[in-house]
Amino acid sequence: MKFLIKTQRGMEAVAGNYIKELLPGSKVWISPMGYSGLVLVETEDEEAHKKILEIPEVERVIPVLVETKADLEEIVNAAELIAELIDENETFSVKTKRRGKHDFSSIDVNRALGAKIRELTMADVNLSWPDKVVQVEILGDRAFISVLPGEEYRKYTPDKFNARKLFSRVVLVQMPYWGDYKACRNFGEKIGRAAQAFEVKELIIAPKEKMNAYELMEFIKGVRIGQESRYQIQKEAYPWEVPKVPVSVWDLYQVVRDKRRNKRLLIITDPKGPTLAEVKDKLARDMHYAKEIVVFIGSREGIPRGLFRFADYVVDLAPYMTFATEHGIPAALVSLWEIYEEFIRGEGEKDSSGS
Repeated sequence: MKFLIKTQRGMEAVAGNYIKELLPGSKVWISPMGYSGLVLVETEDEEAHKKILEIPEVERVIPVLVETKADLEEIVNAAELIAELIDENETFSVKTKRRGKHDFSSIDVNRALGAKIRELTMADVNLSWPDKVVQVEILGDRAFISVLPGEEYRKYTPDKFNARKLFSRVVLVQMPYWGDYKACRNFGEKIGRAAQAFEVKELIIAPKEKMNAYELMEFIKGVRIGQESRYQIQKEAYPWEVPKVPVSVWDLYQVVRDKRRNKRLLIITDPKGPTLAEVKDKLARDMHYAKEIVVFIGSREGIPRGLFRFADYVVDLAPYMTFATEHGIPAALVSLWEIYEEFIRGEGEKDSSGS
Protein backbone atom coordinates (compact mmCIF):
# COMPACT_ATOMS: atom_id res chain seq x y z
CA MET A 1 0.00 0.00 0.00
CA LYS A 2 1.26 3.47 -0.85
CA PHE A 3 0.53 6.68 1.00
CA LEU A 4 1.21 10.25 -0.06
CA ILE A 5 1.94 12.31 3.04
CA LYS A 6 1.57 16.08 3.11
CA THR A 7 3.43 18.31 5.58
CA GLN A 8 4.31 21.95 5.95
CA ARG A 9 7.13 22.83 3.58
CA GLY A 10 10.43 22.15 5.30
CA MET A 11 8.91 19.58 7.67
CA GLU A 12 8.93 16.65 5.22
CA ALA A 13 12.33 15.36 6.42
CA VAL A 14 11.25 15.38 10.08
CA ALA A 15 8.00 13.57 9.26
CA GLY A 16 9.78 11.11 6.97
CA ASN A 17 12.32 10.13 9.60
CA TYR A 18 9.60 9.55 12.19
CA ILE A 19 7.74 7.39 9.67
CA LYS A 20 10.86 5.29 9.15
CA GLU A 21 10.99 4.67 12.91
CA LEU A 22 7.28 3.83 13.17
CA LEU A 23 7.19 1.62 10.07
CA PRO A 24 10.45 -0.33 9.95
CA GLY A 25 10.98 -2.11 6.65
CA SER A 26 8.86 0.39 4.74
CA LYS A 27 10.11 2.40 1.78
CA VAL A 28 10.07 6.12 2.47
CA TRP A 29 10.80 8.82 -0.12
CA ILE A 30 11.27 12.28 1.35
CA SER A 31 10.50 15.10 -1.12
CA PRO A 32 9.78 12.68 -3.97
CA MET A 33 11.02 14.05 -7.31
CA GLY A 34 12.24 17.11 -5.43
CA TYR A 35 8.84 18.38 -4.29
CA SER A 36 8.93 19.79 -0.77
CA GLY A 37 6.16 19.22 1.75
CA LEU A 38 5.65 15.64 0.56
CA VAL A 39 6.62 12.14 1.69
CA LEU A 40 5.80 9.01 -0.28
CA VAL A 41 5.52 5.79 1.73
CA GLU A 42 5.19 2.18 0.58
CA THR A 43 4.45 -0.31 3.33
CA GLU A 44 2.76 -3.60 4.16
CA ASP A 45 1.82 -2.52 7.68
CA GLU A 46 -1.99 -2.67 7.96
CA GLU A 47 -1.95 -0.08 10.73
CA ALA A 48 0.20 2.34 8.74
CA HIS A 49 -2.48 4.99 8.23
CA LYS A 50 -3.25 5.18 11.93
CA LYS A 51 0.42 5.19 12.95
CA ILE A 52 1.37 7.94 10.51
CA LEU A 53 -1.37 10.19 11.87
CA GLU A 54 0.31 10.02 15.29
CA ILE A 55 3.09 12.23 13.93
CA PRO A 56 2.23 15.94 14.54
CA GLU A 57 4.27 17.10 11.54
CA VAL A 58 1.95 15.13 9.24
CA GLU A 59 -0.98 17.20 7.98
CA ARG A 60 -2.69 14.74 5.63
CA VAL A 61 -2.38 11.07 4.76
CA ILE A 62 -3.69 10.13 1.30
CA PRO A 63 -3.97 6.39 0.56
CA VAL A 64 -3.00 5.77 -3.06
CA LEU A 65 -5.53 3.52 -4.79
CA VAL A 66 -4.20 3.83 -8.34
CA GLU A 67 -0.82 4.91 -9.67
CA THR A 68 -0.42 5.76 -13.34
CA LYS A 69 1.78 7.73 -15.69
CA ALA A 70 1.08 11.44 -15.73
CA ASP A 71 -0.84 11.05 -18.95
CA LEU A 72 -4.40 12.32 -19.34
CA GLU A 73 -5.62 9.22 -21.14
CA GLU A 74 -4.15 6.86 -18.53
CA ILE A 75 -5.57 8.92 -15.68
CA VAL A 76 -9.04 8.79 -17.26
CA ASN A 77 -8.74 5.03 -17.78
CA ALA A 78 -8.18 4.69 -14.02
CA ALA A 79 -11.84 5.65 -13.57
CA GLU A 80 -12.80 2.02 -14.07
CA LEU A 81 -10.75 1.02 -11.02
CA ILE A 82 -12.19 3.65 -8.69
CA ALA A 83 -15.79 3.89 -9.93
CA GLU A 84 -16.83 0.95 -7.75
CA LEU A 85 -16.06 3.07 -4.68
CA ILE A 86 -18.68 5.66 -5.62
CA ASP A 87 -22.35 4.72 -5.34
CA GLU A 88 -24.98 5.94 -7.77
CA ASN A 89 -26.78 7.75 -4.96
CA GLU A 90 -23.63 9.59 -3.83
CA THR A 91 -22.20 12.85 -5.12
CA PHE A 92 -18.56 13.37 -5.99
CA SER A 93 -16.02 15.87 -7.25
CA VAL A 94 -12.56 15.57 -8.73
CA LYS A 95 -9.70 17.65 -7.36
CA THR A 96 -6.29 17.70 -9.01
CA LYS A 97 -2.99 19.04 -7.73
CA ARG A 98 -0.42 19.11 -10.52
CA ARG A 99 3.32 19.54 -10.01
CA GLY A 100 5.62 19.73 -13.00
CA LYS A 101 5.15 20.48 -16.70
CA HIS A 102 2.49 18.64 -18.70
CA ASP A 103 0.51 19.10 -21.88
CA PHE A 104 -2.74 19.27 -19.88
CA SER A 105 -4.04 21.35 -16.97
CA SER A 106 -5.56 20.41 -13.63
CA ILE A 107 -8.95 21.54 -14.97
CA ASP A 108 -8.54 19.19 -17.94
CA VAL A 109 -8.06 16.29 -15.52
CA ASN A 110 -11.05 17.32 -13.42
CA ARG A 111 -13.34 17.52 -16.44
CA ALA A 112 -12.20 14.39 -18.26
CA LEU A 113 -11.95 12.12 -15.22
CA GLY A 114 -15.17 13.51 -13.74
CA ALA A 115 -17.08 12.85 -16.97
CA LYS A 116 -15.81 9.28 -17.12
CA ILE A 117 -16.70 8.55 -13.50
CA ARG A 118 -20.17 9.99 -14.00
CA GLU A 119 -20.64 7.83 -17.09
CA LEU A 120 -19.63 4.70 -15.16
CA THR A 121 -21.49 5.40 -11.89
CA MET A 122 -24.38 7.72 -12.88
CA ALA A 123 -23.50 9.65 -9.70
CA ASP A 124 -23.99 13.43 -9.64
CA VAL A 125 -21.19 15.96 -9.40
CA ASN A 126 -21.23 18.31 -6.41
CA LEU A 127 -18.37 20.78 -6.26
CA SER A 128 -19.42 22.33 -2.95
CA TRP A 129 -20.30 19.45 -0.61
CA PRO A 130 -19.52 16.11 -2.30
CA ASP A 131 -19.91 12.79 -0.52
CA LYS A 132 -16.68 11.55 -2.12
CA VAL A 133 -13.65 13.38 -3.49
CA VAL A 134 -11.50 11.79 -6.18
CA GLN A 135 -8.08 13.25 -5.42
CA VAL A 136 -5.47 13.27 -8.18
CA GLU A 137 -1.92 14.14 -7.09
CA ILE A 138 0.48 14.54 -10.00
CA LEU A 139 4.22 14.55 -9.28
CA GLY A 140 6.30 14.95 -12.41
CA ASP A 141 5.70 11.89 -14.59
CA ARG A 142 3.55 9.98 -12.05
CA ALA A 143 -0.09 10.38 -10.97
CA PHE A 144 -1.49 9.09 -7.68
CA ILE A 145 -5.27 8.75 -7.42
CA SER A 146 -7.37 8.36 -4.26
CA VAL A 147 -11.02 8.42 -3.21
CA LEU A 148 -11.55 10.28 0.06
CA PRO A 149 -14.55 11.26 2.22
CA GLY A 150 -15.93 14.61 1.13
CA GLU A 151 -15.95 16.09 4.63
CA GLU A 152 -12.15 16.25 4.61
CA TYR A 153 -12.45 19.03 2.05
CA ARG A 154 -15.42 20.93 3.38
CA LYS A 155 -14.17 24.35 4.38
CA TYR A 156 -17.60 25.89 3.81
CA THR A 157 -20.38 23.58 4.94
CA PRO A 158 -24.17 23.96 5.37
CA ASP A 159 -23.87 23.74 9.16
CA LYS A 160 -21.66 26.85 9.23
CA PHE A 161 -23.32 30.25 9.05
CA ASN A 162 -21.72 32.70 6.65
CA ALA A 163 -20.21 35.49 8.75
CA ARG A 164 -19.92 37.67 5.66
CA LYS A 165 -23.70 38.20 5.72
CA LEU A 166 -23.41 39.96 9.08
CA PHE A 167 -20.27 41.93 8.29
CA SER A 168 -21.74 43.18 5.01
CA ARG A 169 -24.12 45.23 7.18
CA VAL A 170 -21.37 46.59 9.44
CA VAL A 171 -19.98 50.11 9.12
CA LEU A 172 -16.74 50.66 11.02
CA VAL A 173 -16.11 54.13 12.39
CA GLN A 174 -12.42 54.31 13.25
CA MET A 175 -10.76 57.28 14.92
CA PRO A 176 -7.43 57.87 13.13
CA TYR A 177 -4.05 57.43 14.78
CA TRP A 178 -1.97 60.58 15.06
CA GLY A 179 1.59 61.50 15.97
CA ASP A 180 4.79 60.32 14.29
CA TYR A 181 4.34 59.96 10.52
CA LYS A 182 5.79 56.46 10.39
CA ALA A 183 3.58 55.31 13.27
CA CYS A 184 0.51 56.82 11.56
CA ARG A 185 1.22 54.86 8.40
CA ASN A 186 1.97 51.61 10.27
CA PHE A 187 -1.27 51.79 12.25
CA GLY A 188 -3.17 52.74 9.10
CA GLU A 189 -1.88 49.61 7.34
CA LYS A 190 -3.07 47.38 10.17
CA ILE A 191 -6.50 48.99 10.26
CA GLY A 192 -6.92 48.89 6.47
CA ARG A 193 -5.94 45.21 6.43
CA ALA A 194 -8.38 44.37 9.24
CA ALA A 195 -11.33 46.24 7.67
CA GLN A 196 -10.77 44.52 4.32
CA ALA A 197 -10.32 41.12 5.97
CA PHE A 198 -13.84 41.30 7.43
CA GLU A 199 -15.33 42.66 4.17
CA VAL A 200 -17.39 45.25 6.03
CA LYS A 201 -19.88 47.54 4.32
CA GLU A 202 -17.75 50.65 4.85
CA LEU A 203 -14.79 52.00 6.81
CA ILE A 204 -15.22 55.59 7.97
CA ILE A 205 -12.11 57.36 9.21
CA ALA A 206 -13.51 59.82 11.71
CA PRO A 207 -11.39 62.46 13.49
CA LYS A 208 -13.08 63.95 16.53
CA GLU A 209 -11.49 67.39 16.04
CA LYS A 210 -9.12 69.33 13.83
CA MET A 211 -5.92 67.36 13.27
CA ASN A 212 -2.64 67.65 11.39
CA ALA A 213 -3.37 67.09 7.69
CA TYR A 214 -0.07 65.33 7.02
CA GLU A 215 -0.52 62.93 9.91
CA LEU A 216 -3.99 62.11 8.59
CA MET A 217 -2.53 61.74 5.09
CA GLU A 218 0.03 59.18 6.28
CA PHE A 219 -2.66 57.29 8.17
CA ILE A 220 -4.89 57.12 5.08
CA LYS A 221 -1.96 56.04 2.91
CA GLY A 222 -1.38 53.23 5.37
CA VAL A 223 -5.05 52.22 5.24
CA ARG A 224 -4.84 51.99 1.47
CA ILE A 225 -1.64 49.91 1.54
CA GLY A 226 -3.03 47.52 4.17
CA GLN A 227 -6.34 47.15 2.39
CA GLU A 228 -4.70 46.42 -0.95
CA SER A 229 -2.36 43.78 0.51
CA ARG A 230 -5.27 41.93 2.09
CA TYR A 231 -7.45 42.31 -1.01
CA GLN A 232 -4.84 40.64 -3.21
CA ILE A 233 -4.70 37.65 -0.84
CA GLN A 234 -8.50 37.39 -0.78
CA LYS A 235 -8.70 37.37 -4.58
CA GLU A 236 -6.40 34.35 -4.66
CA ALA A 237 -7.88 32.51 -1.68
CA TYR A 238 -11.65 32.83 -2.12
CA PRO A 239 -13.81 31.12 -4.76
CA TRP A 240 -16.15 34.13 -4.87
CA GLU A 241 -15.67 37.72 -5.97
CA VAL A 242 -14.40 39.89 -3.12
CA PRO A 243 -15.51 43.55 -2.96
CA LYS A 244 -13.13 46.28 -1.89
CA VAL A 245 -14.33 47.97 1.27
CA PRO A 246 -15.28 51.63 0.60
CA VAL A 247 -13.21 54.04 2.71
CA SER A 248 -14.33 57.57 3.55
CA VAL A 249 -13.48 60.42 5.92
CA TRP A 250 -16.13 62.08 8.09
CA ASP A 251 -16.25 64.09 11.27
CA LEU A 252 -16.99 61.76 14.20
CA TYR A 253 -19.85 63.84 15.61
CA GLN A 254 -21.52 64.14 12.21
CA VAL A 255 -21.38 60.36 11.79
CA VAL A 256 -23.29 59.98 15.05
CA ARG A 257 -25.84 62.61 14.06
CA ASP A 258 -26.46 61.07 10.65
CA LYS A 259 -26.59 57.42 11.72
CA ARG A 260 -28.76 58.20 14.72
CA ARG A 261 -31.18 60.21 12.60
CA ASN A 262 -31.44 57.37 10.09
CA LYS A 263 -32.14 54.82 12.84
CA ARG A 264 -29.01 52.70 12.46
CA LEU A 265 -27.84 50.46 15.30
CA LEU A 266 -24.96 52.27 17.03
CA ILE A 267 -22.44 50.28 19.09
CA ILE A 268 -19.52 51.85 20.97
CA THR A 269 -16.79 49.66 22.43
CA ASP A 270 -15.57 51.13 25.71
CA PRO A 271 -14.59 49.80 29.18
CA LYS A 272 -17.19 52.06 30.79
CA GLY A 273 -20.06 50.00 29.40
CA PRO A 274 -21.56 46.69 30.58
CA THR A 275 -19.87 43.46 29.54
CA LEU A 276 -20.87 41.69 26.37
CA ALA A 277 -22.25 38.80 28.41
CA GLU A 278 -24.73 41.13 30.14
CA VAL A 279 -26.29 42.43 26.93
CA LYS A 280 -25.58 39.67 24.40
CA ASP A 281 -29.12 38.35 23.95
CA LYS A 282 -30.76 41.72 23.29
CA LEU A 283 -27.78 42.97 21.29
CA ALA A 284 -27.72 39.90 19.04
CA ARG A 285 -31.44 40.22 18.37
CA ASP A 286 -31.09 43.91 17.53
CA MET A 287 -28.18 43.14 15.18
CA HIS A 288 -30.29 40.51 13.47
CA TYR A 289 -33.01 43.00 12.55
CA ALA A 290 -30.82 46.06 11.97
CA LYS A 291 -30.44 47.34 8.43
CA GLU A 292 -27.00 48.68 9.30
CA ILE A 293 -24.73 48.12 12.31
CA VAL A 294 -22.34 50.98 13.11
CA VAL A 295 -19.39 50.11 15.33
CA PHE A 296 -17.24 52.90 16.79
CA ILE A 297 -13.61 52.19 17.67
CA GLY A 298 -11.18 54.58 19.36
CA SER A 299 -7.51 55.21 18.73
CA ARG A 300 -5.06 56.27 21.46
CA GLU A 301 -8.10 57.85 23.09
CA GLY A 302 -11.50 56.26 23.47
CA ILE A 303 -14.70 57.46 21.85
CA PRO A 304 -15.78 60.79 23.49
CA ARG A 305 -18.06 60.11 26.42
CA GLY A 306 -20.67 62.60 25.23
CA LEU A 307 -21.51 60.25 22.36
CA PHE A 308 -22.46 57.42 24.71
CA ARG A 309 -25.92 58.97 25.14
CA PHE A 310 -26.62 58.53 21.44
CA ALA A 311 -25.43 54.93 21.18
CA ASP A 312 -27.78 51.97 21.38
CA TYR A 313 -25.06 49.98 23.15
CA VAL A 314 -21.82 50.80 24.93
CA VAL A 315 -20.04 47.47 25.41
CA ASP A 316 -16.97 46.40 27.36
CA LEU A 317 -15.44 43.55 25.34
CA ALA A 318 -12.87 42.48 27.95
CA PRO A 319 -13.21 43.93 31.47
CA TYR A 320 -10.03 45.42 33.00
CA MET A 321 -8.30 45.29 29.62
CA THR A 322 -7.69 47.98 27.02
CA PHE A 323 -7.09 46.87 23.44
CA ALA A 324 -4.27 48.26 21.34
CA THR A 325 -5.47 50.42 18.43
CA GLU A 326 -4.75 47.75 15.82
CA HIS A 327 -6.69 45.13 17.78
CA GLY A 328 -9.91 47.13 18.02
CA ILE A 329 -11.52 45.97 14.77
CA PRO A 330 -10.75 42.23 15.08
CA ALA A 331 -11.69 42.13 18.76
CA ALA A 332 -15.00 43.92 18.24
CA LEU A 333 -16.13 42.04 15.13
CA VAL A 334 -15.15 38.57 16.31
CA SER A 335 -16.94 39.18 19.61
CA LEU A 336 -20.07 40.43 17.89
CA TRP A 337 -20.05 37.49 15.51
CA GLU A 338 -19.84 35.00 18.37
CA ILE A 339 -22.95 36.31 20.12
CA TYR A 340 -24.77 36.69 16.80
CA GLU A 341 -24.02 33.12 15.75
CA GLU A 342 -25.26 31.86 19.11
CA PHE A 343 -28.48 33.80 18.56
CA ILE A 344 -29.20 32.53 15.03
CA ARG A 345 -28.41 28.96 16.02
CA GLY A 346 -30.89 29.31 18.86
CA GLU A 347 -33.51 30.69 16.47
CA GLY A 348 -32.93 27.73 14.16
CA GLU A 349 -33.46 25.27 17.00
CA LYS A 350 -36.72 27.02 17.94
CA ASP A 351 -37.96 26.77 14.36
CA SER A 352 -37.09 23.09 14.10
CA SER A 353 -38.83 22.29 17.37
CA GLY A 354 -41.91 24.27 16.34
CA SER A 355 -41.82 26.48 19.40
